[in-house]
Amino acid sequence: MSTAEQSHAALMDGVYRYQRHIYDLTRKYYLLGRDRLIDGLDIPSGGSVLELGCGTGRNLARVAAAYPEARLFGLDISTGMLETAAATLHRNGLAGRTTLARGDASAFDAAQLFGRAGFDRILISYSLSMIPRWRRTVVSALDALGPDGELHIVDFGRQERLPAWFRSGLRAWLARFHVTPRDSLREVLESECQRVGASLRFEKLYRGYAVRAVVTKT
Repeated sequence: MSTAEQSHAALMDGVYRYQRHIYDLTRKYYLLGRDRLIDGLDIPSGGSVLELGCGTGRNLARVAAAYPEARLFGLDISTGMLETAAATLHRNGLAGRTTLARGDASAFDAAQLFGRAGFDRILISYSLSMIPRWRRTVVSALDALGPDGELHIVDFGRQERLPAWFRSGLRAWLARFHVTPRDSLREVLESECQRVGASLRFEKLYRGYAVRAVVTKT
């Protein structure tokens, strides 16, 4: 890893050193739309799915339950989170069905880490708002999709239809955890769709609290 990547990895390990043990219990109240994203993955039979920023492994376990034949892969920059993810997957009997790797989502080599060139589905759930080089992460994710593959994203939105006091309070609180909503996400995705020849579905959830995007390679 580069110096910047090592610095971000150390930051994430520090942030989640203790939080990872209660992460899933607390985050379910405000990381909205994650299960909606999983339900819409529509993974083909025997297909592959990679989660960038897989965290505790919660999403991968849900994907495994919804798509029993899917092959699962997870990437995270935090060693601590990967330890928790491995424990989660082992507890759910999924250790032999899932491959986890440590790496930077903005610069990863799928062939080197996972032994494959592309994936049928890639999901990013509330991670872009924590990744400094988030635009590069979008590029890397699209480049790692196989033919007819889909990139599924859910993250914080602009909260434009929510009261101003709520929006400012939420963002101040998120900043304490090094989380920054990516207000230009739609524009970046539209630009990248033109670059790779893909289509975009973009949906605002809960009055703009969150957004969900699906990029389909054609």
